[in-house]
Amino acid sequence: MAAPVTVLALGDSLTQGYGLAPEEGLVPALGRWLAENGAEVELINAGVSGDTTAGGRARVAWSLTPEVDAVIVELGGNDLLRGLPPEEARANLDAILSEVSGRGLPTLLVGLPAPGNYGPRYKADFDAIWPELAAKYDAVLLPNLLAPIAELSPRDRAGRNLMQDDNIHPAPAGVALVIEALGPKVLELLAKVPAG
Repeated sequence: MAAPVTVLALGDSLTQGYGLAPEEGLVPALGRWLAENGAEVELINAGVSGDTTAGGRARVAWSLTPEVDAVIVELGGNDLLRGLPPEEARANLDAILSEVSGRGLPTLLVGLPAPGNYGPRYKADFDAIWPELAAKYDAVLLPNLLAPIAELSPRDRAGRNLMQDDNIHPAPAGVALVIEALGPKVLELLAKVPAG
């Protein structure tokens, strides 16, 4: 039997599972989905609530322990909440991906689009980060983690209890919906891990 692949999930509260019971968070739910789809994976939850791209950049090097075979990077939501400059988020994510790829590890880059309230220029600059950096580092790309929820009407979201009361973090039903889009991207990531 081959040893399971170890994937580091470097992220913020969305990765960490903010507001949810331990088994309801994104990482445990993803682990169950992967097992159901025949993937033997050990997931390391390196999600830190409130973390910005700068926080992820500060801890990526020591998070990449020797057993890590691949990395999911899910950061940027807190940069958006604080209205931080897109060029800062880009520079931090670039440094994170550079560190990961420098160790020969494949990456899944998970983004979040900017809301419209910062203006069209900010939104265009921020939203361009994900596809451009994914192309630069040959990373698997999921442009919007919360797309499966965002695509639904507010009434639908409320009726299905997809979001927590803060309307920022998914509730368990929302996590399940997000995993349906995230899971196949993680399988793509696993396909890039060298055998043995």
